[in-house]
Amino acid sequence: MSGGGGPGSGGHGSAAGGLLVVGEVVTDIVVRHGPAPLRGTDTPARITTLPGGAGANAACWAARSGCRDVRLLARAGADSAAWHREALRRAGVRPLLSVDEGAPTGTVVALVDSSAERTFLTDSGAVHRLSPGDWSSSLLDGAARLHVSGYLLFAPTSRATAVLALRDARRRGVPVSVDPASAGFLAVLGAGAFLDLVEGTDLLLPNADEARELTGLPDPSDAAAKLSRHVGRVAVTVGDRGVVLAAGGEVTARVPAAAVRTPVDSTGAGDAFTGGFLAALIAGADDVAAAAAGCRAGAEAVATVGGRPA
Repeated sequence: MSGGGGPGSGGHGSAAGGLLVVGEVVTDIVVRHGPAPLRGTDTPARITTLPGGAGANAACWAARSGCRDVRLLARAGADSAAWHREALRRAGVRPLLSVDEGAPTGTVVALVDSSAERTFLTDSGAVHRLSPGDWSSSLLDGAARLHVSGYLLFAPTSRATAVLALRDARRRGVPVSVDPASAGFLAVLGAGAFLDLVEGTDLLLPNADEARELTGLPDPSDAAAKLSRHVGRVAVTVGDRGVVLAAGGEVTARVPAAAVRTPVDSTGAGDAFTGGFLAALIAGADDVAAAAAGCRAGAEAVATVGGRPA
């Protein structure tokens, strides 16, 4: 495995520790268009190629939000691993990238309409080839928290790796958070299977669509409460309506969204919330203060093209 060196301890301070993210890097092709694309002809658009990936984005936003020891374990194709590694380093994240010679880096085409809402076309590429051989429990050394991107749970090889990481973290007493990642992929895997995989998780971070897919409940508050009977705590992001927090089967707080000057691109807004939320938790904030920090990061992300800090 190649990357930015060994895991080390480092951190927000000797007491705080760092954040280890097990997730993915992908190449984002962000297509911002006005009218809906026209079938069979041309549609004007502004197209940008950027580094992305839910796990990588969350790691970068955690670093942006003040976490000083952020590490990302992911798998990238040899075609662009060096580019992704350098982008992570510039963002303050230590890249632990396994280079795949047999598959290209994952690619996502993000179609962003005039309201800043996005639709994804996803080629997972090397993402789902993150293997148990890429994992070592020593990666948890110095980690105050482990965060796992749910995208890894949607294919057998990467699922086995994520399960190993979750198991080792629980064994070592490291708190774990999971982002369910995709309502579409959850529908294929099944809510019951997903919840079985994340049993014992300290914190679940779905958006409203994912929470609905996992519970069958359309109201985010009801869904958050139900999910918090399966895991320790839940934070359901609800776009411009903020965040619903729940624990022990009950809603514990509702945190308003931060104001957005001009929405540009909602790609990565949830990842930004996750990064800001986790950085604040590691620094000692309670859930409400951490959610407010996550909302501020999410608002910044919506005003930025792509899923990473500007």
